[in-house]
Amino acid sequence: MSGDRPSPLVIERILRDRQGIWQQIVAERDLNAMTGRMLASSAIALACYGAVLGAFHSPLMALTSALKLPLLFLVTLAICLPTLYLFNLVFGARLSVRQSLALVMVAITVTSMLAVAFAPISLFFLITAPDYGFFKLLNVAILTLSALVGLRFLTGGMQVLNDHGLLAPEAAQTQAQAPAQAVPAAVPAGTAPAAAPVAGQVAEPVAVPAGAAAAGSAGAVPNGATPDVASPAAQVPAQVPAQVPAQWAGQPAVASFPPGMLPPGYAQPQRPWGNPPARRAEPTQRPASMTLLYIWILLFGFVGTQLAWTLRPFFGDPGQDFAFFRSIDGNFYAEILRTIGNL
Repeated sequence: MSGDRPSPLVIERILRDRQGIWQQIVAERDLNAMTGRMLASSAIALACYGAVLGAFHSPLMALTSALKLPLLFLVTLAICLPTLYLFNLVFGARLSVRQSLALVMVAITVTSMLAVAFAPISLFFLITAPDYGFFKLLNVAILTLSALVGLRFLTGGMQVLNDHGLLAPEAAQTQAQAPAQAVPAAVPAGTAPAAAPVAGQVAEPVAVPAGAAAAGSAGAVPNGATPDVASPAAQVPAQVPAQVPAQWAGQPAVASFPPGMLPPGYAQPQRPWGNPPARRAEPTQRPASMTLLYIWILLFGFVGTQLAWTLRPFFGDPGQDFAFFRSIDGNFYAEILRTIGNL
C-alpha cells in the first residue's frame, strides 16, 4: 500500500510496511496527513470497543463509553507528550514535535486496532457469561495486552531513530568523522621494510628459512659490491625485530625446525606492511533518550490508569443507576485487587 494514498486502514500499512513508516517519520515526509489518518482510525476503533464495554449496563452507557474511551487515550497523550519531547531536548536528541507525536500515535493506533480485534471475544463473554467482575477483568486484560504491543512498536521506532542518529547525534557525528586508519602501502619485493614497531604492539619474530639464514651469514657481501639478485642473501629482509615474546624464550630458532613444523604456541607473524589486525567492535552505548523512553512509558501508564479511574464508569455496575461520572474515591489498582478478591 502506498504511503501517499489516503486510506482509513493505516494500520495495514503500519503492520505490512513498518520500516517504511519509520523512514517516513525520520524524513518528516507527509507526517501531518499520516498522523491525521492514525488519529481518525484510533478514535473509531476505540469508540467501537468502548460501546462493547458499556453494553454490559445499558445502551446509554454504551454510548457514553464510546465517547469516553477515545477521550481517555487522547487526553493521556496530550498530558504526556510534552514530557517526552522535553526529555529528548534535554539529552540532545533532534526529534521534532511532529516526529514525537507520530511515534506515539503509531503505538496508540496499534493498541486501538488490536483492542477492537478483541471486541468479538469480549462480546461473546458478555452474552454467554454476564458476570460483572469477570467481564471487567477480561477487558482490563485485553486493554493491557493491546497497550503492551503498541508500546513495543514505540520502542522499535525509537530504536530506528537512534540508528539514524536522531537520539544521539553527537555520537553519530563522531563515528562519521572518525578518520580511517592509515594502512601502509605494500612494500615491493626485494625492499627492506621498516622495522619500527607499532605503538602498543609487540614485535614478532620473522620466520627465516634455514638455508637462507645460512647463506646470509656465509655469503656476506663486501662494502661497495653489488649483491647477486639470485643470491638468498639479497632476498632476506635487512632488519628483523630482535624482540621475542616471553612464551618463546628458550625455544630453538625457527630455522632449526623442519619445514612445516613450528614451536608450540607459535603463531604465524603478520608482516608490518600488511593489513592491520581487525579490531573487535565495541558495543554501542544506549543513549539517554532510550532510557528515558522506558521511564516515560511507565509515566504514560500511570497517568492513563488514573485518568481512566477519573472518567469512570466505562462498564457500569448493574447494581447502580446510570451516571456519566462517579465520585473520585479509591484508585484503579485497589479496585482491580478488590475485584479479583471477590471472584
